[in-house]
Amino acid sequence: MLDAFTVLGLGLSDGQVYAALVVAPQSTAEELAEHCGLTLEQCREALDRLAEQGMATRAPVDRERYLSVAPDVAIGTLIGHREAELRSARAEMHRLMDAFREASRYTDPAHSVEVLTGGEAIAQRLEHLIESSQYQIRGFDCPPYVQDPTVEQPRQRAKLKSGVRIRTVFDKEAIAWPGRLEQEILTGVEDGEEARVRPVLPMKMMMADDKMAIIPISVGDSVLDAAYVIHPSALLQALDALFEAEWERAVPLQTVLGDGEGPGPDADHLKLIGLLAAGLTDESIARSLGWSARTTQRRLQGLMRELGATTRFQAGMAARERGWL
Repeated sequence: MLDAFTVLGLGLSDGQVYAALVVAPQSTAEELAEHCGLTLEQCREALDRLAEQGMATRAPVDRERYLSVAPDVAIGTLIGHREAELRSARAEMHRLMDAFREASRYTDPAHSVEVLTGGEAIAQRLEHLIESSQYQIRGFDCPPYVQDPTVEQPRQRAKLKSGVRIRTVFDKEAIAWPGRLEQEILTGVEDGEEARVRPVLPMKMMMADDKMAIIPISVGDSVLDAAYVIHPSALLQALDALFEAEWERAVPLQTVLGDGEGPGPDADHLKLIGLLAAGLTDESIARSLGWSARTTQRRLQGLMRELGATTRFQAGMAARERGWL
């Protein structure tokens, strides 16, 4: 355990005194010095340092005695400081690697594409991609997923608030993922994210500005523990053009955000119109909205009657004529 303290930046004598204080609270400096094999001066200096770092404090009644701060708080704080230092160092490493590749890409094309392996390495690079973005983040979102896709993305929300534009094209199966539309996607749209949907996407991808793209490597319905990182090159320019082409063809998801107030369709009908326009099947609509198949059919039939339509195409045309799309 004492070795772990040194890894966290705590001196050997400080770790000894803290560990002794944990098992023997209300100890005096003299008692701790004897227990740890230190001189009284060494022990008092260690206690002073522990107090400065918020790991020990004097007893409230007898000020000559000491108490340890709970290990989960004291050690957790040390771990938090070290993690912050490591994140800063990692960010600087990525910044320097970006500069290195930019300087090298004209003489060594191999630096244009990088292969990452391991979930932690991929997660770290995605974090770097988001944090380093300056004006826009673009992405293709489609199954399969390694993590629960309904979980909110605080880093992206923070970027939105800082003025970074975020545009995402969702595969229709991403929209149909149970609970995702209401719990995560529409929340992002309300925060300012621009979202559209296509029946099928060519890949999963995230791109920061015009500097970097990350493409998870997948085979069939499985995501491998690897990803391509594309740096400035002709390939990255092609991915830029591919995204913009898919974005132009996609249906805006903002059409499913009605509040049902005033003239026009109610909230459920507006959601149905948007999802129908996005190309979702009846089954996918039911899953995305958490409805039963019977409820979905009943509401679809009600929408068709209101629009005076007998086919989905007619429903779409009628909705567009009324200004609902």
